[in-house]
Amino acid sequence: MIIQPPRLAASAALLLLLVVFLRCSDETVSETNGVPAIFVFGDSLVDVGNNNFLRSVARANYYPYGIDFLSGPTGRFSNGRTVIDMFVDMFGIPNAPEFANPNTTGVGILHGVNYASAAAGILDETGRHYGERYSLSQQVVNFESTLNELRRSMGSWNLSRYLSKSLAFLVFGSNDYINNYLLPELYTSRFRYTPNQFANLLLNRYSRQLLALQSVGLRKFVVAGVGPLGCIPNQRASGAATPGRCVDNVNKMLGAFNEGLRSLVTQLNSQHPESTFVYVNVYAIFGDILNNPDTYGFRVVDTACCGVGLNRGQITCLPLQFPCLYRNEYVFWDAFHPTEAASAILAGRAFRGPPSDSYPINVRQLALI
Repeated sequence: MIIQPPRLAASAALLLLLVVFLRCSDETVSETNGVPAIFVFGDSLVDVGNNNFLRSVARANYYPYGIDFLSGPTGRFSNGRTVIDMFVDMFGIPNAPEFANPNTTGVGILHGVNYASAAAGILDETGRHYGERYSLSQQVVNFESTLNELRRSMGSWNLSRYLSKSLAFLVFGSNDYINNYLLPELYTSRFRYTPNQFANLLLNRYSRQLLALQSVGLRKFVVAGVGPLGCIPNQRASGAATPGRCVDNVNKMLGAFNEGLRSLVTQLNSQHPESTFVYVNVYAIFGDILNNPDTYGFRVVDTACCGVGLNRGQITCLPLQFPCLYRNEYVFWDAFHPTEAASAILAGRAFRGPPSDSYPINVRQLALI
């Protein structure tokens, strides 16, 4: 016979921790900028291991992934920390655990949950050739299940205040291009939509899910734009680029999405004054890194630290492959993802940067609202 642990005890512990947070809000503001929790939605750029629990080939739970991470390989698509790891460090709160882990429950969810899933996109079909993944719409559904557990433990009033102080990070769009629109042999989107039409499709779906999250109580949103995908090793190795250059037509098609996302943030802020939406200009930040690598201490901008083939980008980092030795000198870790060093620059500029980096305010200012 399986004996279920008493839910009352877990609920009481969760409520006690919440009460401590609410009573000590003044101290918390000075220590963590008043952020009780971070809820993360996105793709492999911010996945901390959800795909380890899914039937997917898009996983990073093997060496040399995590070679510079304290816990080793965890499912993070990096040699070390991701931007989300850096944000929680800045706020001084524990990292949000992966939703798919059966142990992500009870007091373990008080500081947030990470729903991000490698190969996921705004569109449900994006990344299907990798197997199971949590698309944006599914991640919103997963968040609602977390809310049900929190509501049982906190009560509606406490939950509303908790959610209004929490941050939601959303990182989507890259896979809708590199694992959908730019793969006409597997997906029909490129035959059905012009680049502008496809960007509008993505923005309409994105807007719907952002409003769904806002409607259930979240009030502070950080929405990341798409970086210069034409410059990642995978695209440089595709044969579509002039040697030594990025794939310009890929970068050009991203303009409609990024500009539209920034405009969407402006619109949402106007229509929902009780909430604040922040757009992070990932394209400009990484463009600056790629155009001025010496300024940031980088030596290699066109080749991955770990991978196989041209630019080490034709096949991504394989199990037990020996990576480059000087990882801090590389912008890209594998065929698709930045190194910890590059992520640190992105996180720092999003957190403290001017409106050209984070619009209309930066992440630190958002947390202080």
